[in-house]
Amino acid sequence: MAPVYAQGGNFALDLNNARDVGAGCRLTYVATNNTGVALEKTSYEVAVFDQEGVVSRLLILEFGQLQDGKTKVVQFDLAEQPCADISRLLVNSVAECTASDGTTPNCMDGLVTSSRGDIQFGI
Repeated sequence: MAPVYAQGGNFALDLNNARDVGAGCRLTYVATNNTGVALEKTSYEVAVFDQEGVVSRLLILEFGQLQDGKTKVVQFDLAEQPCADISRLLVNSVAECTASDGTTPNCMDGLVTSSRGDIQFGI
């Protein structure tokens, strides 16, 4: 079976790596746009859960411009939050999603998430 990020008809976000940087956590995502539409602006609201299952913060993760059929690596630093304190990340909603032609596609439809480490990542 092909990896999630290689399958067609979706927008895939893979939490590829999480590592401590100073007192914070650096999250590395692999974003793949297989939707058939070039995206000009793409961002999601993500909830961060601590080890007790309590939401510790809400973030807007901006993935920017994503051409159709392309893969992009994006990193986000969470200041003052060690990776060991994060149990789960949840895509709460779309913050912004605009196609290159000016339309507004539904970027939650076809969103596929995966995680390669100890932190769960989902919808």
